[in-house]
Order: sequence, then structure tokens, then C-alpha cells
Amino acid sequence: MKNDKSNILNYIYKNNLLISPDVLPNISKEEIKQIINLFQSEFNNNIKPLVINKEFLNIKNNFDSNNLNWIEYEKSKVDIERGNKNDVYNVFNKIISLDHIASESDNHNLNENTINENYTKGQLDQSNNVIIIKSYNCNAEKRDEKDFIKYYNARYQALKNILMNRPDLKNAVSINKLSYIKGKVTLIGLVMDKSTTKNNNIMLTLEDPTGKINIIINKNKNDLYQIAKDISYDEAIGVVGDYSNSIIFAENIYYPDLPLNNNLKKSEDEVYVAFISDIHVGSQKFLKYEFQIFIDWLNCNYGNDKQKSIAQKTKYLFIIGDTVAGVGVYPGQDEELEIKDIVEQYKELARYLKQIKSNVKIIMCAGNHDATRIAEPQPPPLREYAPGLYEIENLILVSNPCLVNIHSNENFDGFNILMYHGASFHYFVDNVERLRQQKARDNPSIIMKYLLQRRHLAPSHGSTLIIPDINNDFLVIDKIPDIVVSGDMHKSDVSKYCGVTIINCSCWESKTDFQEKTGNNPDPCKVPIINLKTREVKIMRFDKLD
Repeated sequence: MKNDKSNILNYIYKNNLLISPDVLPNISKEEIKQIINLFQSEFNNNIKPLVINKEFLNIKNNFDSNNLNWIEYEKSKVDIERGNKNDVYNVFNKIISLDHIASESDNHNLNENTINENYTKGQLDQSNNVIIIKSYNCNAEKRDEKDFIKYYNARYQALKNILMNRPDLKNAVSINKLSYIKGKVTLIGLVMDKSTTKNNNIMLTLEDPTGKINIIINKNKNDLYQIAKDISYDEAIGVVGDYSNSIIFAENIYYPDLPLNNNLKKSEDEVYVAFISDIHVGSQKFLKYEFQIFIDWLNCNYGNDKQKSIAQKTKYLFIIGDTVAGVGVYPGQDEELEIKDIVEQYKELARYLKQIKSNVKIIMCAGNHDATRIAEPQPPPLREYAPGLYEIENLILVSNPCLVNIHSNENFDGFNILMYHGASFHYFVDNVERLRQQKARDNPSIIMKYLLQRRHLAPSHGSTLIIPDINNDFLVIDKIPDIVVSGDMHKSDVSKYCGVTIINCSCWESKTDFQEKTGNNPDPCKVPIINLKTREVKIMRFDKLD
């Protein structure tokens, strides 16, 4: 027997949802409760559907709904309903295998939406397709302090959902309930403060939406103490300990982290992906000759037979920001520029990229030198500054950061690649003692491992400039990538962590006077190239290509 409609509506509204009229007569309150519980336990990062309708129920029953970016899906659907052509809706429907597919767009480079999919007669080009899973494209709006509160609440909820997948944290309670509990407690929160007591113990102040509590980590618990030393402000952690006199004495501390996975996903066919960053076109130190060699190699016009064979099988090129030198990025930069106009810098960049053969898909995000806002997530450079980029058919412009899927087909779900330029890296090298001791500035994959453990690309407020989105924290690593790639440090570095390949890109600029002052030692012209069949990464040097 169905429940009273008004009771169901009230229950739905209290949980910040809407329901379609065609669903309401045929759904019970128990079914609604199951859906609400699904949102609370499964959906990360507050990315969840807004309306319970037949389409949602179809998706829920036939697809791993936690892997769907509902915000972007809803936006694409609204666009279709308004009569606009939108490839994004087509791609989502291909992913979730729904029957109704919107008509495909004639425009294969949706620049303003920063999403591009490649179709041949309505079908994905399965030889080297690209699907943008996450690319930030929200309009800029005025922000105030309330937006930051909502932003950090969204972060807390997203990372709490990840942490609660750990068996040791499944019984976590809110801080305001601690007064009713004696003995061992479990809780999850954001690190509000960190200090050292007079007895050289570490004290953390942890907060959640209900309150805050002090955590003591005893210096005699060496392993736990070392974990606590690595903790940064504002990151999310889980704590298990004894509660007494309004203080928790920690027994264990947990990061969101990645699950253990020693199995590398591999493709059946031998296809290569190249990664570059920090080209800095327009700088006097831009290594234009070496960069041209790289493009000639990519076009199979340079190198020995083995190197040309790899180039022939290279189907994807990822460019991870700082594509041009920019103008006024740091004091005195004007004296180090060969091209002093940002439009001319992008014109020169486009001239290089247009040379690349058309069957190589180029996926490019911005960095702190590019002509876009500094705050992350960063949209691509504006068309008015870089019109030439928008004319390149095989170039896909995405946000920084973003998550991209490549090389999928009907029998293989492809590789998820997380792109992040790396503006936050410098903060953590400067503020985490272990990273300094391990010389992470020269070995940047150590920094990325640190961030993967926290499941966030910039956990500390101030580690990078951010746009406080009130719906979700776009820098949360909610979906585990197969490959994560970054730049900014001008160092080529490769490692693996829990089944994830970590790549930091080199640069195409020799040391500038500014880098000399800041202690940065670039290692240019090295290109990491990954074989998707073996997951082996080779570093090709284009300053010494024999």
C-alpha cells in the first residue's frame, strides 16, 4: 500500500530533493528512504541528483551511480531540454547505456564548456577516444564568507564518506555526542589547529559541523607520532582514541588514502601516451629548437626506427599547464620575455600545436602562467587571448584540475587520468618537514603521493588560491585515477602508489634569473611516455635524441 503523498513530499523536501509527478504515485516512503540512504552512504562530494524521476531510477538500477558526476549530467540534460545541441549529454548516456541518445553536436570542440567528445556518425571513435569525466565549467560569481563555510562542509562530507569506508571508522560519531560516551571513541573531522605541548606531544584541534575537540598524540608512540608530524591544516582525518576530560588520547590516525591495489590496469593494444608541461612559449629561455624536435618526433619525422615506432603508436598528448610564459606573473618578468604580448604568445603556441598530426588527441589544461584566473579550479584560457587554440580540431581544452578517460571501448573501460598543474606543491614542500628532508622539490612524485593519501589536491587553506564552490570541493580526489599527472616543478619524475601511476612532467624552459633566486633547478626536455599495454613509462630526452 502506498503512503500518503503529502507525507512523502514533506519527507523528500526535508532531505533537499525534488520528485517528478510521474514517479510520485508509484513510489513508497520506504523506497524514498532507501534512496536517501544511498545518497548518504554512496554519493561522494555532494554530487548527487536533484530530482527523483524515472531517468534517475533507471540509472540507479543499471549503473554504478557513484561513478556518475550528477551535477554535470543534470546541466547537460537541461541544455538539451532548452533545445541546445550538447555532446556532453550524449557521452553520459553512452556511459550509463541509456537508450535515448540526444542528437550529436556538429561542433567537436566545445570550448566554453571545456568538454569535447569525438564522434564518427554518432559513435565514439574507439581508436583513441577521450571522455571528460570532470572538468569545471561553472560561471564565476561573487563569493562571501558563507560560501567558504559551505565549501568546507562539502569537503568534510566528501572526505567523511571516503573515510567511513574503513572498517575502523564505520562507528564514527559527531563531536557534539562525545559528552555521552566514555572510553574509546571514533570520529572524523578537519584539522583546525596543530601545536606542540610543553611535553613535546602533538596536539591537534579537530572540528566537524557540530563542534571541535583536542586530540593528543603522545611522543612515545613513535609510529603514530610520525604520522601526526605529517598532518597539515584543514585536511580530513579519522581518529580512534580514549576520551577523557574533554580530550581524546589518540591510538590510531587514518587518512582517506587509496585502497591497496597492486594490479595495474592494462590495455590489450600497444598505444602510447606522452605527457608534457611548462612549455613557457614567449620566454627568452624557451627551448624552441628542442620543442620543435619533440613535435617532429611525434610526427614520425625524427629519431631512430625504434623511436619512430613509438611515435607512430602515440595517440594521446597531455599538456599540463603553463603553456605560455604569461605577462606580469612575477616581478621583473618583462625583462625575461622574448614575446611581451600574451595574445602573441598564444599565437606562437598554436603555431607549434597545429603541426601535430591530427590522429593525436591533445588534452590541455592551464597553469598559473596561463591567461586565466589564478584561483583553482582554473578554466582554460579565454578565446579572446588564444583564438588559435580554439581552431585546432584535435585539441581538447579542459580545466585545471580535471579527470579524463581515454582509450575505452565496448570491452574495456579505459584509463582515468587526473590532470593537475601543481600550484599547491610548493606549500607542502615548505611546510611538511618530511617532504623537505626527502627533497621533494626535486622528486615531486613524493608530493603527489602525499596528496593522494589525503584524497585532495590542496588540503590546506592557503596552499593554493581556490574558488569556494558551495556545492562541492572540486579538488577532492573522489574517483581514483589510473594515472595522475602534474607539472609546475619543472622536474621529470615517475613512481607508483596503490596501483596509480604518478607522473610529474619536465619543462621546455632553461633556468631563468627568477628560478635562480627561488632555488628552482629545472630539468628540461624530458618527456614521460607510458605504454598502455604494459604500463611501463619511458623518459625520452629531446635535448639528446640520438
